[in-house]
Amino acid sequence: MSGLTPQFLALAIGLACGFCAYVAGLPLPWMLGPMIGNTIAALARAPIAGPNRLRPFVIPVIGVMLGAGVTAEVVALIPTWLPTLILLPVFLLIAGSVAYLVYRRVGGYDPVTAFFSAAPGGLNEMLVIGGEAGGDERRIALAHAARVLLVIGFVALFFGAVLGVSTGGSSSNWIGLAEIGVRDYVLLALCAVLGVWFGKVARLPAAPVFGPMIFSGIAHVTEIVTVAPPTVFVIAAQITMGTIIGTRFAGATLHEIRRDLGLAALASLLMLLIAVVFAEAISMLSGMPLAQAFLAYSPGGLTEMALLTLALGQNVAFVSLMHIARITMVIAAAPLVFRLRNKQRQRGDP
Repeated sequence: MSGLTPQFLALAIGLACGFCAYVAGLPLPWMLGPMIGNTIAALARAPIAGPNRLRPFVIPVIGVMLGAGVTAEVVALIPTWLPTLILLPVFLLIAGSVAYLVYRRVGGYDPVTAFFSAAPGGLNEMLVIGGEAGGDERRIALAHAARVLLVIGFVALFFGAVLGVSTGGSSSNWIGLAEIGVRDYVLLALCAVLGVWFGKVARLPAAPVFGPMIFSGIAHVTEIVTVAPPTVFVIAAQITMGTIIGTRFAGATLHEIRRDLGLAALASLLMLLIAVVFAEAISMLSGMPLAQAFLAYSPGGLTEMALLTLALGQNVAFVSLMHIARITMVIAAAPLVFRLRNKQRQRGDP
């Protein structure tokens, strides 16, 4: 199979599994269903491929959706976010070090591959930087893909099964396509297009999502636009992203997937446990809801965690900002930390 057929097949699997997950009452069904279905299809060596051509269109739409959650009340809460931001580098240092030990000591990865597999930054950024440093790009990619898959799955199931938080998008809060006027559609589209342009020109981290989020946030805070995005857009974004996550394992051998999923499961579990500790500390320090602080520290992908936060009805602006800060810190610090570590090893330090 060639061309677009494997992508259409993956999307069809994603849509079908998303619907089944929704009917079964799974939390975050439109993302978890496609993730699980396409992961199984990848393990079965099905001829699927990620619909990556949709990413340039879906990511800005997600940014606009996230910006719709920014209100004057949310902006007023920004000073209370400072403790979370201050503790974020400490969390990254501890969680990254623990994950590094898992990949290095348990998995037997070489130091470069272990370091960039453990660093909780963006998949693409860690893949590029790690490859340039001499790491195994395939192992780094699988490690980050597995981390995102496991973190999103665990957090969604935890909120649904333990906290009883619904993420299915019931008919009571459904927003139809016809409920938004032409003017609002045009303004939101401008937020997406201009936001991507601004994000690239300003060299913002995660520019395709962060730029549109900023423009959409400004539009909603100033009440130029007051409507939320149609629910079908949210569902379409979740199906697309869930499908992309699941198809990242396409082409990998069963041995690779088994090994990397096992290592990622151990590393992700330890990182999530550390996130719980930090979230509890933030909750006690600032009075912030534990669930919201936990989402801010959970080491999933920015776009995926933002969608999950949106589905859970939590503060999207806060969680998105913390994940943008996390990725920025990791991208900025990873090459420097690795160079310092190399100098220590050359001197024979432990």
